[in-house]
Amino acid sequence: MGLKEKFGIVVSTKMQKTIVVLVENKFRHPRYAKTMVKTKRYLVHDEDNAAKLGDKIVITQTRPLSKNKSWKLERILFNSNVGSIEL
Repeated sequence: MGLKEKFGIVVSTKMQKTIVVLVENKFRHPRYAKTMVKTKRYLVHDEDNAAKLGDKIVITQTRPLSKNKSWKLERILFNSNVGSIEL
């Protein structure tokens, strides 16, 4: 079994070497057949502080680096020049 990969958007870069990434998971409701969206925020290790706010990135699973951080930045897919993100 390989390492898990997820695609997400950077929503916070206020910590050193750590970013917060929002990942959306779309699925169909089993009973009502409506497309539902669940979002989850992951703490991701960014060694070089390369990711900026609004970037679309790929993260991969790694060993636990801290209590809540067990993902690392794999690559940046799309650079964004967004000043802030409203959620």
